[in-house]
Amino acid sequence: MGSHVDTVDLVEYLFARLHQLGIRSIHGVPGDFNLTALDYLDAAGLRWVGNCNELNAAYAADAYARINGVSALVTTYGVGELSAINAIAGAYAEHIPIVHIVGQPSTPSQQAKLLLHHTLGDGDYDIFADMSAKVSCAVARITDASRAASQIDSVLEECWKQSRPVYIGLPTDLVKAQLDASRLSKTLDLTLPENDQETEAAMVDSVLESLRRAKDPVVLVDGCVFRYRALDEVHDVISALQIPVYVAPMGKGAVDEALPIFGGVYSGMTADEAVRSRIESSDLVLVFGPIKSDLNTSGFSTRLRRENCIEFHKDSVQVRHSVFPELRLKNALKALHVALSQHQDLIQTSRPVAKRPEYPSSKGTAITHDWVWARLSSWFQNGDVIIGETGTSTFGVWEMRLPKAATVVCQALWCSIGYSVGACQGAALAVKDSKLNTRRTVLFVGDGSFQVTAQEVSTMIRHNLHPIIFVVCNDGYTIERFVHGPEASYNDIQPWRYKEIMTLVGAEPDQYQVHSVQTRDQLEALIADSDFSHPTRLQFVELHMPRDDAPVALQAMAKAAASRNA
Repeated sequence: MGSHVDTVDLVEYLFARLHQLGIRSIHGVPGDFNLTALDYLDAAGLRWVGNCNELNAAYAADAYARINGVSALVTTYGVGELSAINAIAGAYAEHIPIVHIVGQPSTPSQQAKLLLHHTLGDGDYDIFADMSAKVSCAVARITDASRAASQIDSVLEECWKQSRPVYIGLPTDLVKAQLDASRLSKTLDLTLPENDQETEAAMVDSVLESLRRAKDPVVLVDGCVFRYRALDEVHDVISALQIPVYVAPMGKGAVDEALPIFGGVYSGMTADEAVRSRIESSDLVLVFGPIKSDLNTSGFSTRLRRENCIEFHKDSVQVRHSVFPELRLKNALKALHVALSQHQDLIQTSRPVAKRPEYPSSKGTAITHDWVWARLSSWFQNGDVIIGETGTSTFGVWEMRLPKAATVVCQALWCSIGYSVGACQGAALAVKDSKLNTRRTVLFVGDGSFQVTAQEVSTMIRHNLHPIIFVVCNDGYTIERFVHGPEASYNDIQPWRYKEIMTLVGAEPDQYQVHSVQTRDQLEALIADSDFSHPTRLQFVELHMPRDDAPVALQAMAKAAASRNA
């Protein structure tokens, strides 16, 4: 669409850069200030998703980024971008890289302070970008074509390096502005700054010395290893150390749970007694990528003593009471692995991992939490993408034993109700866009949460996605009931006929199957069905569970939350 062979339209440049980053689908909602830009998507090799609303679109972009590495979202000025900002804030909190592109009124309209629709009527055209700046690691307000390419490149590089959302404001009159096409031949600089060699060497020496002295060292892997793309480095270090390894709840899926050195999930007071005892009695705990939030620590109940800990943070390493600043997680782990490969006799001794206890399995026909998560653990397949909604589903997923290469998607810090339905769409689409498109996407969502974002099932149908969706039907907001008001009407919801949602969104009979499961035998029969477990169409399950039942860890967390609230 560029007018000369040596130039491209501004939005062509932007979309080409997104494609270079590996993005293939763009989430969002059309609006009059972004429509001209959307005309360019097909030619750029990008699929327009077209979500039901901007909040859902941003949830979907969040999960797309978790699977793909980065994602993009397009909204319109004011009403659209503010509808998405809750989900963008969640991505900021949880370190998820989303490129948020906002179609804005033309620069002459902004300069004249016209009282246009979607504004506050005060002529202030910066106010919404100012709001987004608080939950973005970089903002580009494009007002001058001569600077646009460098602005775009800069924010995209920051999005990748900082693993957080960025904001690009694109006025309608600059969509077709001419940019130098030759810049596209130069790749974006996505490399992290090298660590200071002296600081890094001192850190490695300190870690090695701690390992030499340790009698019973263990490793604890947490969620930031995902956010800062350090999984390969973590696996290398674990393989070199060959000492017991555990995960925090938000680190679930970071370690192959079939490894003989894998010991389980450590979450403080809600962890299995054998796990808790082993971690808390260790004389050296190497913590990779810690996230010390309340859910991740079961109400701040973890008991790791500073003098026994080495913590690898996203931009520093703390060895007991000493801090080594400005060390990027990925590079620091690389340096440690190199050193370990040269000191293979480093560790004096380390007790083997204690045998993990079997999950309890109560008797009866009702589908209870202490039975269902353990049962479904053995049904999962290698590479599954498993999504849990905040509440019983997240805590249930954390209790599961995962197969190799499984990915867990839970919004465990921001905890926005309804996140998981949009996330399911985004994750399933990212899988479809990838080279590993045989992976299953499995969603567990409570009935109350499902009602918040149920429309996104229609987007799944629209794009021929085949997730397996379990809607936990237990009559309302369970986690809230355990925090406060178990019988209060504000924790109730209107019962839906969930199975009929597929008809409502216009799905054809060959695009879905629905199931109502109320007993253990019915669930056993369902997961034994090959058509269900190897889906070629969307599978939708009403999973009926008792109203007053919840995972033990959730009950303990809710009690701790109630105590803090008081």
